Amino acid sequence: MEDEAVANLREYIRIPSVHPNVDYTECVTFIKRLAKNYGKPCNVFGKADKPVVILTWRGTDKHAGSILLNSHMDVVPVYKEKWPYNPFAPVKNDQGYIYGRGTQDTKSTGIQQISAVGRLKEKGISLKRTVHVSFVPDEEIGGVAGMGTFVKTEDFKKLNIAFAIDEGSPTEEDEMAIFNEERSAMKVRIHCCGPTGHGSLLLENTAGEKMRTVLNAFLDYRESQVLKMKNSKSVELAKIAEVTSINLTELKGGVQNNVVPPEIVLGFDVRLSVHEDHEQFFNWVETVCKSAGNDVRVEYSQKEPKTPKTAADSTNPFWTACMRVFDKMNIPVHVIPFYGCTDARYLRRIGVPSFGLTPMRNTPNLLHNHNEKVHESIFLEGLNVYANLIEALANV
Repeated sequence: MEDEAVANLREYIRIPSVHPNVDYTECVTFIKRLAKNYGKPCNVFGKADKPVVILTWRGTDKHAGSILLNSHMDVVPVYKEKWPYNPFAPVKNDQGYIYGRGTQDTKSTGIQQISAVGRLKEKGISLKRTVHVSFVPDEEIGGVAGMGTFVKTEDFKKLNIAFAIDEGSPTEEDEMAIFNEERSAMKVRIHCCGPTGHGSLLLENTAGEKMRTVLNAFLDYRESQVLKMKNSKSVELAKIAEVTSINLTELKGGVQNNVVPPEIVLGFDVRLSVHEDHEQFFNWVETVCKSAGNDVRVEYSQKEPKTPKTAADSTNPFWTACMRVFDKMNIPVHVIPFYGCTDARYLRRIGVPSFGLTPMRNTPNLLHNHNEKVHESIFLEGLNVYANLIEALANV
């Protein structure tokens, strides 16, 4: 007989809540059914096409701040031809691996959290603090219309959140990773403008020449960060978070081969290191633009502020509670900054201390990759981690 939580995970993965243009209707219906099965109230907030679904377990102390456990319902697109199985099937093979989009990011986390509530309820456990299990939309496209909007509402304020756990990342080692800060995302476009004319002419100060100056500067900066990462002594997952990543992701300009383009636009995906001084970086970008010549300007379609760091020491009672759980379960952990951007940043910015945790160790990191999978035993260990964490955190 398959474990109920595993069966629920596989059912959840069958719902193709994949970008672009996700329809969350099936996800909402599924989560509401699970909440009903566990005898817990479930409310849906936000807009109909951007729902925030929250199961609530009321604590005995109505004045104590609550605990929030968060995951997202959406998943990134797939290249089905690269998978051994249908990524929305999902198949469990003879070795016990469950394949499917969302097995790591983050449908597994949501099922672990809600299943942990169900198991504790069956044991008759009583909690001091209220626990909310939230399922949010659109994290994979920045979370602006999901958690980013929800934290600004009166509905969120009424939840009275004192501490939160959001997604993290699997680890290939025996340790689990807890993330207490993360990089800042920037979408940078550099507009290089110059004279237009016939392609046979050697015009001066063309957009292409200015583009070369800008591109060389950005790629030189990128190379310095690659070298810094290679020389780092930190654990693997921390190395990328400690540097600034720069990738050329867009290049636009020109109408046909024999016309010199009046404008070329370079687009860069930039993730500023947790150690990066934001103002210094912005000033560097301006300096690069000036060095390229006249009519070169920068545009930020995304420019995120530096996110506060959540304390991972004895000053944070929720950290102490977490460590008691991991010590009791004999699971080693390391605390590191997260290399990507998660919904936890929206929580930290409004003063809610938050950790990122995907309790999946000895597991290849396949976030956004082909053949995303989790072993059944690893998934169930993570469920037990969440059950113990809920009991500990809600009684702080």
